[in-house]
Amino acid sequence: MKKSLLFIIILVMAFFVGCQKASNKFLAYEDTAVSSESNDNQITQGDFFAKNIAVVSDTDNHGGDEQLTSGATLLINVTDNKIIYSDHIFDKMYPASLTKLLTALVVLKDGELTDSVTVSENATNIADIGAKVCGYHEGDVLTLEALLNSLIIFSGNDAAIAIAEHLGGSEEAFADMMNKEASKIGAIDSNFVNAHGLHDDNQYTTAYDIYLVINNLLSYDTFRTIVSTSSYTASYSDGDGNDKQKTLVSTNKYLKGEEEVPEGIEVIGGLSGSTNKAGNCLVLLSKDSNGREYISLIMNAVDSDTLYSQMNHLLSLALVE
Repeated sequence: MKKSLLFIIILVMAFFVGCQKASNKFLAYEDTAVSSESNDNQITQGDFFAKNIAVVSDTDNHGGDEQLTSGATLLINVTDNKIIYSDHIFDKMYPASLTKLLTALVVLKDGELTDSVTVSENATNIADIGAKVCGYHEGDVLTLEALLNSLIIFSGNDAAIAIAEHLGGSEEAFADMMNKEASKIGAIDSNFVNAHGLHDDNQYTTAYDIYLVINNLLSYDTFRTIVSTSSYTASYSDGDGNDKQKTLVSTNKYLKGEEEVPEGIEVIGGLSGSTNKAGNCLVLLSKDSNGREYISLIMNAVDSDTLYSQMNHLLSLALVE
Protein backbone atom coordinates (compact mmCIF):
# COMPACT_ATOMS: atom_id res chain seq x y z
CA MET A 1 0.00 0.00 0.00
CA LYS A 2 2.79 2.42 0.95
CA LYS A 3 4.64 1.59 -2.29
CA SER A 4 1.50 2.23 -4.35
CA LEU A 5 0.91 5.58 -2.62
CA LEU A 6 4.50 6.61 -3.19
CA PHE A 7 4.23 5.71 -6.87
CA ILE A 8 1.09 7.82 -7.25
CA ILE A 9 2.75 10.80 -5.55
CA ILE A 10 5.75 10.54 -7.93
CA LEU A 11 3.42 10.47 -10.96
CA VAL A 12 1.54 13.55 -9.78
CA MET A 13 4.77 15.47 -9.17
CA ALA A 14 6.10 14.53 -12.60
CA PHE A 15 2.86 15.77 -14.18
CA PHE A 16 3.09 19.19 -12.56
CA VAL A 17 6.81 19.54 -13.38
CA GLY A 18 6.06 18.71 -17.01
CA CYS A 19 3.28 21.28 -17.11
CA GLN A 20 5.56 23.93 -15.61
CA LYS A 21 8.27 23.23 -18.23
CA ALA A 22 5.71 23.46 -21.03
CA SER A 23 4.44 26.73 -19.58
CA ASN A 24 7.98 28.14 -19.37
CA LYS A 25 8.66 27.13 -22.97
CA PHE A 26 5.49 28.88 -24.10
CA LEU A 27 6.41 32.00 -22.16
CA ALA A 28 9.89 31.97 -23.72
CA TYR A 29 8.30 31.73 -27.15
CA GLU A 30 6.02 34.66 -26.33
CA ASP A 31 9.04 36.71 -25.25
CA THR A 32 10.70 36.24 -28.66
CA ALA A 33 7.60 36.95 -30.70
CA VAL A 34 7.55 40.12 -32.82
CA SER A 35 4.34 42.04 -33.39
CA SER A 36 3.76 43.09 -36.99
CA GLU A 37 1.78 46.10 -35.79
CA SER A 38 3.50 49.41 -35.09
CA ASN A 39 2.74 53.10 -35.45
CA ASP A 40 2.95 54.18 -39.10
CA ASN A 41 4.36 50.72 -39.92
CA GLN A 42 7.71 51.78 -38.43
CA ILE A 43 9.86 49.37 -36.44
CA THR A 44 11.89 50.83 -33.61
CA GLN A 45 15.30 49.38 -32.90
CA GLY A 46 14.25 48.60 -29.34
CA ASP A 47 11.26 46.59 -30.59
CA PHE A 48 13.10 44.76 -33.35
CA PHE A 49 14.15 41.26 -32.42
CA ALA A 50 14.64 37.92 -34.14
CA LYS A 51 16.36 34.68 -33.32
CA ASN A 52 18.86 35.17 -36.12
CA ILE A 53 19.92 38.68 -35.09
CA ALA A 54 22.73 39.67 -32.77
CA VAL A 55 21.52 42.62 -30.69
CA VAL A 56 24.12 45.20 -29.67
CA SER A 57 23.47 47.53 -26.76
CA ASP A 58 25.00 50.99 -26.48
CA THR A 59 27.11 49.80 -23.55
CA ASP A 60 28.64 47.04 -25.72
CA ASN A 61 29.46 49.52 -28.48
CA HIS A 62 32.68 50.91 -27.02
CA GLY A 63 35.48 49.29 -29.05
CA GLY A 64 38.74 49.99 -27.27
CA ASP A 65 41.27 48.25 -29.53
CA GLU A 66 43.97 50.80 -30.39
CA GLN A 67 44.64 49.12 -33.75
CA LEU A 68 41.04 49.61 -34.91
CA THR A 69 40.70 53.32 -35.61
CA SER A 70 38.25 53.49 -38.53
CA GLY A 71 34.88 55.23 -38.34
CA ALA A 72 32.96 52.08 -37.43
CA THR A 73 33.99 48.47 -36.79
CA LEU A 74 31.93 45.34 -36.20
CA LEU A 75 32.67 41.62 -35.86
CA ILE A 76 29.87 39.14 -35.22
CA ASN A 77 29.89 35.37 -34.88
CA VAL A 78 26.72 34.75 -36.89
CA THR A 79 26.70 31.03 -36.14
CA ASP A 80 26.14 31.75 -32.44
CA ASN A 81 24.78 35.34 -32.82
CA LYS A 82 27.61 36.61 -30.64
CA ILE A 83 29.10 40.10 -30.72
CA ILE A 84 32.91 39.92 -30.67
CA TYR A 85 33.79 43.55 -31.36
CA SER A 86 31.67 46.65 -31.80
CA ASP A 87 32.63 50.32 -32.14
CA HIS A 88 30.52 53.28 -33.33
CA ILE A 89 28.17 50.95 -35.18
CA PHE A 90 25.13 53.21 -34.68
CA ASP A 91 26.84 56.34 -36.08
CA LYS A 92 25.38 57.51 -39.37
CA MET A 93 27.89 57.26 -42.20
CA TYR A 94 27.99 57.31 -45.99
CA PRO A 95 27.77 53.73 -47.31
CA ALA A 96 29.55 53.94 -50.68
CA SER A 97 29.09 50.65 -52.56
CA LEU A 98 27.89 48.79 -49.47
CA THR A 99 24.59 50.25 -50.70
CA LYS A 100 24.59 47.49 -53.30
CA LEU A 101 23.90 44.91 -50.58
CA LEU A 102 20.44 46.37 -50.04
CA THR A 103 19.95 46.58 -53.81
CA ALA A 104 20.73 42.86 -53.98
CA LEU A 105 18.29 42.08 -51.16
CA VAL A 106 15.47 43.87 -53.01
CA VAL A 107 16.35 41.95 -56.18
CA LEU A 108 16.23 38.59 -54.41
CA LYS A 109 12.96 39.40 -52.65
CA ASP A 110 11.07 41.15 -55.43
CA GLY A 111 12.74 40.23 -58.70
CA GLU A 112 12.71 37.31 -61.14
CA LEU A 113 16.29 36.44 -62.01
CA THR A 114 15.27 35.13 -65.43
CA ASP A 115 13.84 38.53 -66.47
CA SER A 116 15.38 40.17 -69.52
CA VAL A 117 16.58 43.70 -68.83
CA THR A 118 17.43 46.28 -71.48
CA VAL A 119 20.13 48.74 -70.45
CA SER A 120 19.01 52.35 -70.79
CA GLU A 121 20.95 55.43 -71.90
CA ASN A 122 20.69 56.70 -68.33
CA ALA A 123 22.48 53.62 -66.99
CA THR A 124 25.39 54.14 -69.36
CA ASN A 125 25.91 57.84 -68.61
CA ILE A 126 27.27 58.06 -65.07
CA ALA A 127 28.86 61.44 -64.57
CA ASP A 128 30.85 60.69 -61.39
CA ILE A 129 34.57 60.64 -62.18
CA GLY A 130 36.13 57.27 -61.43
CA ALA A 131 32.79 55.50 -60.96
CA LYS A 132 33.20 51.76 -61.50
CA VAL A 133 31.19 50.55 -64.50
CA CYS A 134 30.92 47.21 -66.24
CA GLY A 135 30.83 48.93 -69.63
CA TYR A 136 27.40 47.85 -70.83
CA HIS A 137 25.90 49.91 -73.64
CA GLU A 138 22.47 51.30 -74.28
CA GLY A 139 20.30 48.56 -75.78
CA ASP A 140 22.28 45.66 -74.31
CA VAL A 141 19.95 42.94 -73.05
CA LEU A 142 20.93 40.89 -69.97
CA THR A 143 19.13 38.73 -67.50
CA LEU A 144 18.48 40.17 -64.07
CA GLU A 145 20.71 37.39 -62.72
CA ALA A 146 23.62 38.59 -64.89
CA LEU A 147 23.11 42.13 -63.61
CA LEU A 148 23.02 40.90 -60.01
CA ASN A 149 26.35 39.14 -60.53
CA SER A 150 27.75 42.30 -62.15
CA LEU A 151 26.52 44.32 -59.18
CA ILE A 152 28.02 42.20 -56.39
CA ILE A 153 31.16 40.74 -57.97
CA PHE A 154 32.35 43.77 -59.93
CA SER A 155 30.42 46.49 -58.05
CA GLY A 156 29.12 47.85 -61.35
CA ASN A 157 27.27 51.13 -60.97
CA ASP A 158 25.72 50.82 -64.42
CA ALA A 159 24.35 47.41 -63.38
CA ALA A 160 22.80 49.02 -60.30
CA ILE A 161 20.95 51.63 -62.35
CA ALA A 162 19.73 49.03 -64.86
CA ILE A 163 18.39 46.94 -61.96
CA ALA A 164 16.72 49.95 -60.34
CA GLU A 165 14.98 51.03 -63.53
CA HIS A 166 13.81 47.50 -64.27
CA LEU A 167 12.35 46.73 -60.85
CA GLY A 168 11.23 50.20 -59.81
CA GLY A 169 10.49 51.87 -63.12
CA SER A 170 12.87 54.65 -62.10
CA GLU A 171 15.83 55.14 -59.79
CA GLU A 172 13.69 57.18 -57.41
CA ALA A 173 10.95 54.55 -57.19
CA PHE A 174 13.52 51.83 -56.56
CA ALA A 175 15.05 53.89 -53.74
CA ASP A 176 11.58 53.88 -52.15
CA MET A 177 11.60 50.09 -52.41
CA MET A 178 15.01 50.01 -50.74
CA ASN A 179 13.89 52.17 -47.83
CA LYS A 180 10.76 50.09 -47.29
CA GLU A 181 12.85 46.91 -47.24
CA ALA A 182 15.34 48.49 -44.84
CA SER A 183 12.50 49.39 -42.50
CA LYS A 184 11.10 45.84 -42.65
CA ILE A 185 14.35 44.31 -41.45
CA GLY A 186 14.92 46.89 -38.72
CA ALA A 187 17.53 49.00 -40.51
CA ILE A 188 15.80 52.18 -39.41
CA ASP A 189 18.80 54.51 -39.15
CA SER A 190 19.39 54.54 -42.90
CA ASN A 191 18.16 56.49 -45.88
CA PHE A 192 18.81 55.51 -49.48
CA VAL A 193 18.34 57.64 -52.59
CA ASN A 194 20.16 55.48 -55.17
CA ALA A 195 20.95 51.83 -55.83
CA HIS A 196 24.72 52.09 -56.26
CA GLY A 197 26.17 54.19 -53.45
CA LEU A 198 27.79 56.99 -55.42
CA HIS A 199 27.81 59.93 -53.05
CA ASP A 200 24.69 61.81 -52.07
CA ASP A 201 24.48 63.83 -48.87
CA ASN A 202 21.02 62.38 -48.22
CA GLN A 203 22.16 58.75 -48.44
CA TYR A 204 23.46 57.34 -45.17
CA THR A 205 23.43 54.22 -43.06
CA THR A 206 25.09 52.65 -40.00
CA ALA A 207 27.37 49.68 -39.62
CA TYR A 208 24.64 47.87 -37.67
CA ASP A 209 22.09 48.46 -40.44
CA ILE A 210 24.53 47.05 -43.01
CA TYR A 211 24.91 44.01 -40.75
CA LEU A 212 21.13 43.57 -40.74
CA VAL A 213 21.08 43.70 -44.54
CA ILE A 214 23.84 41.14 -45.11
CA ASN A 215 22.46 38.93 -42.36
CA ASN A 216 19.22 38.72 -44.35
CA LEU A 217 21.11 38.10 -47.57
CA LEU A 218 22.81 35.05 -46.08
CA SER A 219 19.51 33.18 -46.20
CA TYR A 220 19.73 33.19 -50.01
CA ASP A 221 21.92 30.53 -51.59
CA THR A 222 22.11 32.67 -54.72
CA PHE A 223 23.75 35.49 -52.79
CA ARG A 224 26.17 33.14 -51.06
CA THR A 225 27.25 31.80 -54.45
CA ILE A 226 27.64 35.21 -56.04
CA VAL A 227 29.48 36.86 -53.17
CA SER A 228 32.05 34.04 -53.07
CA THR A 229 32.79 34.19 -56.82
CA SER A 230 36.13 35.69 -57.85
CA SER A 231 35.18 36.34 -61.49
CA TYR A 232 32.06 36.14 -63.64
CA THR A 233 31.44 36.02 -67.38
CA ALA A 234 28.20 37.71 -68.41
CA SER A 235 26.59 36.47 -71.60
CA TYR A 236 24.18 38.90 -73.24
CA SER A 237 23.16 40.45 -76.54
CA ASP A 238 23.70 43.96 -77.85
CA GLY A 239 21.09 46.25 -79.38
CA ASP A 240 21.51 44.57 -82.77
CA GLY A 241 21.00 41.09 -81.37
CA ASN A 242 24.66 40.07 -81.50
CA ASP A 243 25.89 37.73 -78.78
CA LYS A 244 28.35 39.29 -76.36
CA GLN A 245 30.40 38.23 -73.37
CA LYS A 246 32.13 40.23 -70.69
CA THR A 247 34.33 38.85 -67.88
CA LEU A 248 34.21 40.76 -64.62
CA VAL A 249 36.70 40.28 -61.77
CA SER A 250 35.84 40.66 -58.10
CA THR A 251 36.81 43.82 -56.23
CA ASN A 252 37.57 41.70 -53.14
CA LYS A 253 41.34 41.50 -52.61
CA TYR A 254 41.01 38.34 -50.53
CA LEU A 255 39.19 36.50 -53.31
CA LYS A 256 41.72 37.73 -55.86
CA GLY A 257 44.62 36.52 -53.72
CA GLU A 258 46.00 40.03 -53.31
CA GLU A 259 45.56 40.02 -49.54
CA GLU A 260 46.42 37.23 -47.10
CA VAL A 261 43.86 36.33 -44.47
CA PRO A 262 44.93 35.45 -40.90
CA GLU A 263 45.74 31.76 -40.46
CA GLY A 264 42.68 29.85 -39.27
CA ILE A 265 40.22 32.11 -41.11
CA GLU A 266 38.80 31.60 -44.60
CA VAL A 267 37.15 34.52 -46.39
CA ILE A 268 34.02 33.30 -48.15
CA GLY A 269 33.26 36.59 -49.85
CA GLY A 270 32.43 40.23 -49.39
CA LEU A 271 31.95 43.66 -50.87
CA SER A 272 34.10 46.79 -50.75
CA GLY A 273 33.39 50.41 -51.52
CA SER A 274 34.91 53.85 -51.35
CA THR A 275 34.13 57.48 -52.05
CA ASN A 276 35.87 60.62 -50.89
CA LYS A 277 33.32 61.22 -48.15
CA ALA A 278 32.60 57.58 -47.22
CA GLY A 279 36.25 56.65 -46.98
CA ASN A 280 37.12 52.99 -47.53
CA CYS A 281 34.57 50.36 -46.52
CA LEU A 282 34.58 46.56 -46.50
CA VAL A 283 32.18 43.88 -45.34
CA LEU A 284 33.17 40.19 -45.31
CA LEU A 285 31.65 36.80 -44.68
CA SER A 286 34.27 34.44 -43.27
CA LYS A 287 34.52 31.17 -41.40
CA ASP A 288 36.99 29.57 -39.00
CA SER A 289 38.36 26.02 -38.97
CA ASN A 290 35.38 24.89 -36.88
CA GLY A 291 32.92 26.09 -39.51
CA ARG A 292 31.64 29.07 -37.50
CA GLU A 293 30.72 31.99 -39.75
CA TYR A 294 31.50 35.64 -39.13
CA ILE A 295 30.36 38.97 -40.52
CA SER A 296 33.09 41.60 -40.25
CA LEU A 297 32.65 45.20 -41.25
CA ILE A 298 34.83 48.31 -41.36
CA MET A 299 33.57 51.70 -42.52
CA ASN A 300 35.37 54.98 -43.16
CA ALA A 301 38.97 53.74 -43.10
CA VAL A 302 41.42 56.41 -44.22
CA ASP A 303 42.81 54.40 -47.16
CA SER A 304 42.81 50.93 -48.72
CA ASP A 305 45.97 49.72 -46.97
CA THR A 306 44.55 50.74 -43.59
CA LEU A 307 41.24 49.10 -44.44
CA TYR A 308 42.78 45.69 -45.12
CA SER A 309 45.33 45.78 -42.30
CA GLN A 310 42.60 46.64 -39.83
CA MET A 311 40.31 43.98 -41.29
CA ASN A 312 43.05 41.37 -40.79
CA HIS A 313 43.45 42.45 -37.19
CA LEU A 314 39.67 42.36 -36.69
CA LEU A 315 39.44 38.85 -38.14
CA SER A 316 42.21 37.68 -35.82
CA LEU A 317 39.94 38.53 -32.88
CA ALA A 318 37.62 35.75 -33.99
CA LEU A 319 40.34 33.24 -33.22
CA VAL A 320 40.59 34.21 -29.56
CA GLU A 321 36.90 34.45 -28.68
